[in-house]
Amino acid sequence: MSKFLYLISPEKITNHKIFLRKLELVFTSNIIKFFQLRIKNQKREKIIALGKKIIKLTRKYKVNFIINDDPYITKILNADGCHLGQQDMSINFAKKILKKNSIIGITCHNSKILASKAFANKASYVAFGAFYPTKTKKVKYRAKLSLIRWAKKNIKKPIVAIGGVNQKNYEKILNAGANYIACSASIWKSDIKNPLTAVNMFKK
Repeated sequence: MSKFLYLISPEKITNHKIFLRKLELVFTSNIIKFFQLRIKNQKREKIIALGKKIIKLTRKYKVNFIINDDPYITKILNADGCHLGQQDMSINFAKKILKKNSIIGITCHNSKILASKAFANKASYVAFGAFYPTKTKKVKYRAKLSLIRWAKKNIKKPIVAIGGVNQKNYEKILNAGANYIACSASIWKSDIKNPLTAVNMFKK
């Protein structure tokens, strides 16, 4: 079975021990290709301390470990790569910090121009969204499935679809040509209390 899930952490992780247990549990699903650590308003030392524990799990289950926004933390942890938003550091600057084969993903919202720029700058993947309403963050940009079809033809890079993707709507996104679906709330804030059960509902 192919790995097509791009799992994003909750924005707040209060109990590291419980979270790591849940994370290992979902990794056993064997459909998670990327795990992005995306913690807001937390001291770097705490993010690094948690990252050191997470990387042991990502290595064990062969999941790519991605750090949100911060190439410096990526380098300290020796993570597989980082994800950059449009307000973050430029990809070319990030490349100078990171090791040669690091993954660098770029948020492209709903823009063909941003996606073309990311492609020209040799991003590892492009991320589009939000495709649906989401509780994770305020939606400024709405992307359409036609954008995925366009990118499939014109941007020869893996496509990540993000924003409101859940167990009920993800198949439309994969059928449109996205390589990966990014999820957070549909796993961590789900009514289904067991995160592995929530993940397994995404199986192709």
